[in-house]
Amino acid sequence: MTTPRRLLLVNGPNLNLLGVREPAIYGRETLADVERIVSDAAAARGFEVRAVQSNHEGVLLDAIHAARDDCAGIVINPGGLTHTSVVLRDALTGVGLPVAEVHISDVRAREAFRQHSYISDIAAVHVAGEGVAGYARATALLIDVIAGHAEG
Repeated sequence: MTTPRRLLLVNGPNLNLLGVREPAIYGRETLADVERIVSDAAAARGFEVRAVQSNHEGVLLDAIHAARDDCAGIVINPGGLTHTSVVLRDALTGVGLPVAEVHISDVRAREAFRQHSYISDIAAVHVAGEGVAGYARATALLIDVIAGHAEG
């Protein structure tokens, strides 16, 4: 069986407000910009992207579960669920796909509650504090993991 040439891009709660929510922290780029950045980075390596954003945890879980059927990996910015969601972590480990965790801001330099991630120890790739451009790097690094060119 061949590895699918598709990635799932998951953006969690409040990321639909990119461009208008706290631009000093998150920038002026929009969710559409993020989706284009990831699609372009993936296409450059022969991958396509299915994107999902929701403010509802169950919608994200369902998308992650479905990814096991036709995706090779998951690029995820869980938003605030990073710091709170054991079930999101369980979904990611349950599907057995490599994961790239992305954060637009440097969560390690922010409030104490933002410095804990339920995702970080299961993710093969971590990118934080690079703005939305970090999504492109996370995508490329994840594809390297999938292709066996990096440790996962």
